Order: sequence, then C-alpha cells, then structure tokens
Amino acid sequence: MPNQGELAELAATVLQPGFAGTAAPDWVRRWLGEGLGGVALFARNVESPAQVAALTAQLRAEHPDVIVAIDEEAGDVTRFESRHGSSRPGNLALGAIGDVDLTEAVARDLGAELADAGITLNYAPDADVNSNPDNPVIGVRAFGAEPDLVARHAAAFVRGLQDAGVAACAKHFPGHGDTADDSHHALPLIARDRAQLDACELRPFRAAIEAGTQVVMTGHLLVPAYDEHLPATLSRAILTGLLREELGFQGLVVTDGIEMQGVRRQYGLAGATVRALAAGADAICVGGDNADEQTAIRLRDAIVAAVRSGDLPAERLHEAATRVRRLGAWTTRQQTRTGARQVADAAGRGRSEAVRTAGVGFDAARRALRVTVADGAAGLPVAGPAHVVEFAPPRNIAIGAETPWGVGAPLDDLLPGTTSVRLTADDLADLGDPAAAVLLGATGRPLVLVTRDVHRHAWLSDVLGRVLAERPDAIVVEMGVPVTVLGGVHVATYGATRANGLAAAEAIAGVGVPAPAPLPLAV
Repeated sequence: MPNQGELAELAATVLQPGFAGTAAPDWVRRWLGEGLGGVALFARNVESPAQVAALTAQLRAEHPDVIVAIDEEAGDVTRFESRHGSSRPGNLALGAIGDVDLTEAVARDLGAELADAGITLNYAPDADVNSNPDNPVIGVRAFGAEPDLVARHAAAFVRGLQDAGVAACAKHFPGHGDTADDSHHALPLIARDRAQLDACELRPFRAAIEAGTQVVMTGHLLVPAYDEHLPATLSRAILTGLLREELGFQGLVVTDGIEMQGVRRQYGLAGATVRALAAGADAICVGGDNADEQTAIRLRDAIVAAVRSGDLPAERLHEAATRVRRLGAWTTRQQTRTGARQVADAAGRGRSEAVRTAGVGFDAARRALRVTVADGAAGLPVAGPAHVVEFAPPRNIAIGAETPWGVGAPLDDLLPGTTSVRLTADDLADLGDPAAAVLLGATGRPLVLVTRDVHRHAWLSDVLGRVLAERPDAIVVEMGVPVTVLGGVHVATYGATRANGLAAAEAIAGVGVPAPAPLPLAV
C-alpha cells in the first residue's frame, strides 16, 4: 500500500479539473507541482490564441508533461472559438459532404491550431451515431445517422488531429445517439441489445480505436445490454469488459464531466469519481461550475480514502495514473515532432485573425451547403437587402450561450441594409397572430427564416407554416438537422457555426452559390 503522500499524488494525477480565469490560478500551478496530471479548458479560459498559448506555457512551466485538454468539436460546440463561432462547419456538415480526406484535413488544421496554443488533448471527435432525430444533445455534433459513415469520418478525424500532435478522444462511449434524453440533466437509456449495439453504436468506436485514438471518453448512459444497474461511466462491465477486453482499447479512458446529473444525481461528485476509477476510467474530467480548489481537494481525498478502505484497489489507481503519465509524455513527444512544421505553416493559416473567412474550414462549410428549390420558386440569389428572422429554440447545455450563430450578421455584411431579428417561443407565445410579428419589417423585401431542428419544436413548425402561407417565397435556412424541408427555397447548412452562417449568406447574396441539390432526409 502506498503511503499517504504517494496516494495523494496518484489521486491528483488522475484528475482533469477546470478552473476560472484566463491565466493559471495559483492553486492549479501549485497542484501541478504536486502531481496534478491535467487540466480542462473551457470557453471561460479563452480570449485569444495568444492568450491561451501564454496560459499553457504557465502550466507547462510547472509540469512539462501536463495534459491540457479542451472540448473543441469545431462545430456548434466550440470552446477555442467560442467568442466568434467556429471557423469550421462541424461534424454533420463533414458527414454530409462525405469526403474523409476533407474531414482529416479539417481535423489536422484544427489540431495544428490547438497545438500552436499548447493544447495537447481535444475531447473530440464525437463518435455517436445520431440514429434518433429527436436527440436533444447530439444532433449536428454527430457525423450522421449511418454507422459506417460515422465510423469512416470518426477515424479520419482521429488521424488528422493526432497527425498535428494533439491527442484525439472518441466520445461518448458506448454511444449517445439513440436517446431523447440529455446526460447533462438525466441518465439516458440506450435500449438496444448487444447485436444492435455492435452493428450501430460500437462501430465508430472500433474504427477510432483502429485509427489509434489515444483517448476514449465515457458517456453517462444506462446500457442494460451490458449493465442493468450502473451508468457506463461507472460500469466495470462496460469500461473494462467491453472497452478494454472486447474492443482491445489500451489508451486512456476519461470520463465525461463528472458533475453532470447523469451520474452526480445518484452518486454525488465523490461517489461517481471513485466508482468510475474502480470501473476502469483513468482520468476524471471535472468541468462545469465545479472549477475550484475545494472540489479538487474533495475528489483527491475521496480517492485516497477509497484506496484506504479497499473500495478502490491501489493497483487500479496506479494503473490509471500510469496511463495519464504515458499520455502526457506522448503529447510532449508528438508536439515536439510536429512543432517545426506547424511554425512553418502558421503564417499561411492566418491563425491569429479571429474573423478570418478563408481556409479549409470555410471551404468545407461551403461544400456542405445544400439548396433545394421547389418547382416554380425563384431560387437564389435574392435581388437586394433582406429581412432575416432567426428562430431560437432552447439550446442544449453543450453549446455555449456566449457563442454567436445565425445568418443575419454575415448577410448584412454582404448585402448592406439587411435587417434581422431573433425570436424565441416565449416571444411568440401570447400573440394571437404570431405570423404577423414575424412578417413585421419584411414588406417588399426578401424574407429569410432561419431555424434550428424545426422537426423537434412544434411551436416552430406551426409558426413557419403560418408565415409560409403568407410568404411562400420566403427562404428557409435550416441550421440544425435537416429532417423537414419547408419553403420554396430551402438551404441546409448542417450546423450553426460562423462558417455555416457565412456559407448560407453567400448563397443567398449570390456569392459562390452552390448548385441546387436534393436534400438527404436521413442524416
């Protein structure tokens, strides 16, 4: 049995806490000297690439092999570009294009940008198969609804990231796609048998593992086919039996945010942490609002106490810490190896320009765009400045509230005089004629109606139907999962990133208009 000091160091090694601020707090720097294995960055830690590089240099001065992680999916979920919106189109757009070489190139470009800033682990790609179109938390974060397509693109994303020296992380194991619940708020049920799981959910994870992904992230999911009682994050049958023994994964297993209600509600932060480690997790992601030293102390002490009581075998904790240290050393070697190439390429990428509109990500967003024009409709482009109405359904918690989205702003840049308004369900709830409120300001002007996941929101479907009855010439831009085609002109962007919004605006204004193409409904 290790002594108290050794146990405390091992316990600190397996934690990946978040923290507040754009510089490294004193407590984080002190903990790094005492064995802390990694940290997780969120939007609250990011102002600019140069600032993040200074922050990571502070961290690395205390611990050269520290794992610096970020949740940067390069889509609607973005932390590194949270202030402006992602300059890449997101997974569903890449899946819609169907070019795995492009997906790999986008991931390599992203990895180079993260590596330039000193980030060594990206909690991406999302390897979920979005087989349930009502899924409230995955949606455009997935490459699609077809297992083989998701598998091909997840593997390509892994290759691209890791070629740039950043460890990839396939998530949310064993698959969060077939659920109508969000694990941030509840414990979703994946009600499939083992054969169904193998044919669908597990296929992308197998591909990511074969592609060499360094990390797999657990999902807070109840999967009775493997464990009737415990969420996957806390299940030895799933993390050790399925992931390690059956799928042969030998890299690092990190939990999804341990503060999420999918595990916290029943087990508490400390209880979920200890159970996850005992089940086979190697690192505990602690994000959300629990970004302080007191939480880190609580979890470290709970791990030490669990080893002392026998609830967590010392050998399991040592194994987990060894994997953390191994990954830290791998990232240091990889970034040293790729550093010279990244420096040579950085000027051409224009990484410091926050509002750039060129590069592989923007090109991908343009390629992803699908325009469907009904018989007799005027099509695109519009003749002059438009009126844009952006409908804002409730966002899922994975998408930062601070991240801008939409078509109005970029369209005004291209067609000065364009006006825009954003409406929620509450804005329209008590109106006798909600269509009149939407049409206000659109008289004599092209009307653009911007939606997100219209198929999941009855109020939005109803309002759009009323508006289109009055203005059948309106252009409908779907920035979510394009299940429903409405309007004479329908533009599907497959995501709501800055790049997606610009691509839609260009098409509406007549800049690089894509050829009309049938809209795939099963995405």
